[in-house]
Amino acid sequence: MLHSDAKEQLDAFLDRYHTRAFIPVDPISIPHLFEKYADIEIAAFLTATIAWGKRKAILASARRMMAHLDGAPHDFLLNASEGELRNLRAHNIHRTFLGEDFAQLVSRLAHLYRAGSSLEQALLPLSDEVNYYAAIERFRAVMLGGQTQNRLSKHLSSPAKNSASKRMLMFLRWMVRRDRIGVDFGIWQRHDPAKLSIPLDVHSGNTARLFGILKTRQNNWKAVEELDTVVRKWNPADPAIYDFALFGYGVAERNLLQ
Repeated sequence: MLHSDAKEQLDAFLDRYHTRAFIPVDPISIPHLFEKYADIEIAAFLTATIAWGKRKAILASARRMMAHLDGAPHDFLLNASEGELRNLRAHNIHRTFLGEDFAQLVSRLAHLYRAGSSLEQALLPLSDEVNYYAAIERFRAVMLGGQTQNRLSKHLSSPAKNSASKRMLMFLRWMVRRDRIGVDFGIWQRHDPAKLSIPLDVHSGNTARLFGILKTRQNNWKAVEELDTVVRKWNPADPAIYDFALFGYGVAERNLLQ
């Protein structure tokens, strides 16, 4: 299939799948529960971190996680005592994301915010960087605190290790993409949506291959950058919008086949 033909069909899928009806059944519904800027980005990051497996289970786990942060994630990070942070270890969250992982991740986030920074600042690409590869690696180093054997290493993927970093790219899409529909938040005004990449998973990857815009067989960082070369030509200012078409079509087709 020619890329021009693929674009025409995927543009049609955007009209079908890029709607607010997407919100309630997707993990993005969790940060949509909040109005405060810092609560949104913290809830979004924690939810994205556990976004693997069935979406109903992800939503249930993320709601529990927010409850353990007293329904006010930013306030919890700023004011929780060391004892309260340690007590999070008692709450296993989602599959292999255990209480120890939860407590450690929240503690690292607390350190970030108490130092006067934010997730927006911590993930800001440099002006000459064309995507989030280096920004993710810098952020990952901060969150791991220089400890290579840190348990968080398996929950914070690394593009340098050729991971597609799907959950991190999904979180970045939520925060950076300026969405006229109102699905993505677009609250990180210092970030450029043109640098976003599509969060590649089995559904979006299979759809991209079906339409001939991705040749790499594995869903890895090489595939992410290969897909960038196509969608950034189609929409240089908002390439990540095609995530809705690729993922939506992939999930719909899967459901039709079951």
